[in-house]
Formats: sequence, structure tokens, C-alpha cells
Amino acid sequence: MFLDLFDTLQRHQVPVSLRELLDLHAAVEQGLAFADVEEFYQLARTVMVKDERHFDRFDRAFSAWLGAVESLDAAIDALIPEDWLRREFEKQLSDEEKSTIESLGGLEKLIETFKERLAEQKERHAGGNKWIGTGGTSPFGAYGYNPEGIRIGQQDSRHRRAVKVWDERRFRDYDDDQALGPRNIKLALRRLRRFARQGAADEFDIDATIRDTARDAGLLNVRMRPPRHNAVKVLLFLDVGGSMDDHVRTCEELFSAARAEFKHLEHFYFHNCLYEGVWRDNNRRHQQRFSTLELLRTFGSDYQVVIVGDAAMSPYEITHPGGSVEHFNEEAGAVWLKRLIDHFPQLVWLNPNPPRFWEFTHSTQLIRQLIGERMFCMTLEGLDAAMRSLVSGRPGPGD
Repeated sequence: MFLDLFDTLQRHQVPVSLRELLDLHAAVEQGLAFADVEEFYQLARTVMVKDERHFDRFDRAFSAWLGAVESLDAAIDALIPEDWLRREFEKQLSDEEKSTIESLGGLEKLIETFKERLAEQKERHAGGNKWIGTGGTSPFGAYGYNPEGIRIGQQDSRHRRAVKVWDERRFRDYDDDQALGPRNIKLALRRLRRFARQGAADEFDIDATIRDTARDAGLLNVRMRPPRHNAVKVLLFLDVGGSMDDHVRTCEELFSAARAEFKHLEHFYFHNCLYEGVWRDNNRRHQQRFSTLELLRTFGSDYQVVIVGDAAMSPYEITHPGGSVEHFNEEAGAVWLKRLIDHFPQLVWLNPNPPRFWEFTHSTQLIRQLIGERMFCMTLEGLDAAMRSLVSGRPGPGD
């Protein structure tokens, strides 16, 4: 029954299986959606899509499938004689509606006048009482009022006709290959969760209270417990200045989402490559720096490290002492990156530039080799892959 929809979803790379198709059949057989396209759209999306990242793909696929269905309906309608349609249309009219149509000279006269107006009109019209348009009292058009009229060109009705939300594509920001936003950044970061109960026991424990009250023969025994927090510890390094100025907004959104998602989050800034010092306040970057060696002593190896930068710089900044464009670094950037990697085995690098550009930048290739191919693109799919890499402790493909 819905094989064409199933095939269309697969062509649009929506991961669906026969299980979802059978579930959709069962839901329709139970009457959860009947004779209403909007209801069927909501039902099909709920049943067929298991990850909201694929909402946009579903909308595009549903629109394509529905267009094919409507084209088929139009082809079938063209095979039906016009006089049959007219007789069937008249059956649906009440006596009052028939009388109002007769006031314009009958249905034939109404259709003939409509065709004449359509041929005469050369531009869009709004308001008024003659032309085919919107918001007026002409018998022809949309969004207006005339009790003896024909509606044309109206995408949605003011009388509870469903809006084609699948064409609006409200969910395009969720797609895997779209740029990150605050909402989908949080979705990806949620993969990096490990909950534990910490702190004072000031949260009411319903299950334990019921269990202990029942054990004490109905004598109320209130139990408390520590609140549940994400116990993952994150160390975030953000490249600032230079070519990263083009990615300030994306980095701000990532930083904001990370602060909301992780209780244990420490952040520092650097420029181009990590050296002997980092900073927390960009306005005081030259006056107030933190020793990188001190960071390695302060933060344990259980921290998850996320480095954000485009890795675009002179190769000498990575390979040679004194290669930094800002100061004289006594040790090459590669030395400091290796120390960081050795101390924090769970480390990833997020690159805001698309992977297709990485191979044309020598410094990007050097850093990818140093960190063991743990560089990921800052799309939703890339961030999701990075979080999976941190959880598993294994490097993954960066593209």
C-alpha cells in the first residue's frame, strides 16, 4: 500500500526498514489517520523516522511522493468525462448552494465567466470584487468571501484546511550535513554522557520511599538521594583569531551548548597551534596565560579533550621551534600536541572547514597525522562521530 513512499524515503537516504513500513500499515488500519493528508504526514513521520536529524529528508521525500500521487490522481481525473464530473459535483451541492449559483446564470455561466476573467487578467490582484485574486469579494480567487465563488491559487484555507508543512521544511537544520546550530549541537553532545549521583542527598527518591515504606508495614519512610549529573569531564580548547574569525558564531554556539550540557567543563583559548601557554580571557591573552605543563598536571587523564580549530597555518608552526607567528616558541607545536595526546587519550579535533579542503592544506594533514586521524568536521554528522570516538576511545574517520 505504501511501497512507493518506502522507496522514495530510501532514495532520499532516510534510514527505514520493513519494520517501519509494517508499523505504518498497522497504524493506518487502526484508523490513526483517515482521509486527511496532514494527519497521515504526522503519523508517517512519527512511525518512519527514528532520529530527528532525518526530519528534513523525510519532508523532502514526502513532498516528492505526494506530488507523484497527485499527478497520478490528475491523470486519472483526465480520463473521466467532464459531464460525469459535473453531475457528481452537482450532487454535492445543497439546494441553497444551487440557488446561489443560479443567481449568476448557472454553473455553466460561472465557469465560462471564470475562464474569461482568467484570460483578461494580466497580473496578480488583491482585494476588489471583479478580478481573480486574494482578499476580495470576487467570485473567483482565494482568502476572500463570495457565497457564489470558485477558489483558486489558495495554498491553505482560513477554515481549517491543513498547511503543507512538509514543503515548508521546518526541520532542515536537523539534517546531518547542515551547519551546526544550538539545538543540534546539544543533540550530538548528548552522546557524551555518563550519569552519576553526586553531592548532598537533597532529591526525593520516590522508588526507595515506596519500597522502604512497604517494608515498614506502611510507616512512612522518606528516602532522599544525591542529584543525578552528567559525570563526564570535558576540556575544551578553542582556536581564536586569524582565519578562525570566519567561524566565530559556530564556535560560540558550540561553547554555549557545551556549557549547558556538561557540569565539569574547562575551556582555554590558543592561536593556530597549542604551545607552552594558553589563556581564558582573550582581552588579557598576553598578560594572563596558563602554563600548558601546569594544565597537564592539574587535569587528569579522565578528561575528554575537544580541540576546535581550522588547522590552517604555516607548517613551520607545527614542525619547527620559533615557527609561531605570535611569539618565539622554544619547542615545536608538534611536541606540545604529542604531550597533550599522551596525557589525554580521549581526544578529538573539530574542524569548521569542510573535509574536501583539508587535503589542500599541508598543516591540516600534519595535525591529522599527529592526532591519529581523529579530526572531524563541524557538522552534526561530524560532531556525532566525534562524540562516538570519545565514548569508544577509538579514532574514527574524519570525513
